[in-house]
Amino acid sequence: MFTGLVDAVGLIEHVADTPAGRELRIASRYTDLTDGESIAVNGACLTVREHGVRADGQGWFTVAAITTTLSRTTIGDWVDGGQVNLERAMRLGDRLGGHLVLGHIDGLGQVLDTRDQGDAWLIDVELPAAMRPLLVDKGSITINGVSLTVNELLPTGVQLSIIEYTRRHTTLGLLAAGAAVHVEADVLAKHIERLLTPYLRATGAPSLAAALTELKV
Repeated sequence: MFTGLVDAVGLIEHVADTPAGRELRIASRYTDLTDGESIAVNGACLTVREHGVRADGQGWFTVAAITTTLSRTTIGDWVDGGQVNLERAMRLGDRLGGHLVLGHIDGLGQVLDTRDQGDAWLIDVELPAAMRPLLVDKGSITINGVSLTVNELLPTGVQLSIIEYTRRHTTLGLLAAGAAVHVEADVLAKHIERLLTPYLRATGAPSLAAALTELKV
């Protein structure tokens, strides 16, 4: 489990197709990883296969993405020289500065527009239709592994407002219109939807909002 607070940006040094899947060798500031531990790479939870430290003190590790992961993420398009957001799994007792993030990508979004607005950088993201009911104004969403707050709901997605610190310390500052991004919805919203789906079907309610109105919630 993660919090969506990216604490390193890694550099993809090598990509290769292997019997374990599409393997990535990533350079990072991490020098104390453990083989087998979980790590979020652009929000996708992967397993450290090997790790080490180079003579110059730079850390490195490898992960592999199998067919299922490749079909649900952009990892199949990654090439040498790309940059990725990194976060190690949280420890019990850590501060939860973002929100609960599982590292399970729910779908791919597409950046529609980016622009400066005073001291913020706005990103408009189109989302798959199935994900839109899971989002609320000022709710939580994870984009490429970064915990963010929904600034505004759009007809086909969300608008995000990025602070200067996040823009400098993650890869979100590199996004441009047309880019595909990993999206994970709030896990609480997903469980609520799952629990209420049988009720929606039984009552014929057209939407979750309509069902909650009926229940006077």
